[in-house]
Amino acid sequence: MLIAFNKPFDVLCQFTDSAGRRTLADFVTVKDVYPAGRLDYDSEGLPLLTDEGSLQKRIADPGHRTKKIYLAQVERIPDDKALALLRRGVKLKDGTTAPAGAKLVEEPEWLWTREPPIRYRRDIPTAWLEITLTEGRNRQIRRMTAAVGHPTLLLIRVSIGEWVLGSLRPGEWEVRRQRESSSRT
Repeated sequence: MLIAFNKPFDVLCQFTDSAGRRTLADFVTVKDVYPAGRLDYDSEGLPLLTDEGSLQKRIADPGHRTKKIYLAQVERIPDDKALALLRRGVKLKDGTTAPAGAKLVEEPEWLWTREPPIRYRRDIPTAWLEITLTEGRNRQIRRMTAAVGHPTLLLIRVSIGEWVLGSLRPGEWEVRRQRESSSRT
């Protein structure tokens, strides 16, 4: 079984939490499925859940270099130099990242209202980036964009390999085929 879930902001990408925070169990009623492609507590969008170990390994294992696409709202408008750094790989404390896809995009028309909203600064413009990774370090995109001078304000994963978020709203989930036939985001 494979489940696509739109993880809301401030939800742990696991089924239990001793601190009482919201988890996957607050939304997904299917038992014995596990995340394949986790998201940070403050990130949103697509994790996949499965009961098949081989599929989970294929999705989550860095050796498979599964592409993950994110939309990131960042402070200020990145110039060509900042985008080139993201594409080439950014030096972080745990080493240089693999090259990433990075391009400026328009704010998505389908974007939901986040609660709580991101911080707003009247004098600091924001921009949207589409970032494609093939590795998955802890808080990688946030650290990469900060390292090039554009801290991430909002981060949404829209696809993992062939699977896309599609029209799922925050907190919604659906059973998917193991092979997607559409690449629509």
